[in-house]
Amino acid sequence: METDLALYITLFWNAFIAATLLPALSEITLASLVAAGTGIPLALFVTATTGNVAGSILNWWLGHRLADFKDRKWFLFSEKQISGASEHFNRYGKWALLFAWLPIVGDPLTLVAGIFKVRFLPFLLLVATGKALRYSVIVIIFSDTSS
Repeated sequence: METDLALYITLFWNAFIAATLLPALSEITLASLVAAGTGIPLALFVTATTGNVAGSILNWWLGHRLADFKDRKWFLFSEKQISGASEHFNRYGKWALLFAWLPIVGDPLTLVAGIFKVRFLPFLLLVATGKALRYSVIVIIFSDTSS
């Protein structure tokens, strides 16, 4: 089995980028590596999950910082809009972070969580749980069970 550090570093950054607003295909990369028997499946799972969660943390942090500009004239949303959306997100949206792994909507969801000041620990637990479940399914499906 391939245990080359470069393999894991590449997977980490691919998963990291996939969690930001930039396009990347970490699921395909992970599935390809597992199916080819390249690397250790558990290590690939941990690497992809860690990279993807780290990218989501970056989104959360950027959203958190973006909220500091809400008093500027050029800011797109009024205080009333932010307050209303924040209440709604805090009531229902926090649990939606379990689905931060979804294509298209997942990445912005983590950014919005930062804007709405979702506390870091619940954010981390929900996002990491959803992403770990997604990657574990990929590893299970693409692992060679005949060995």
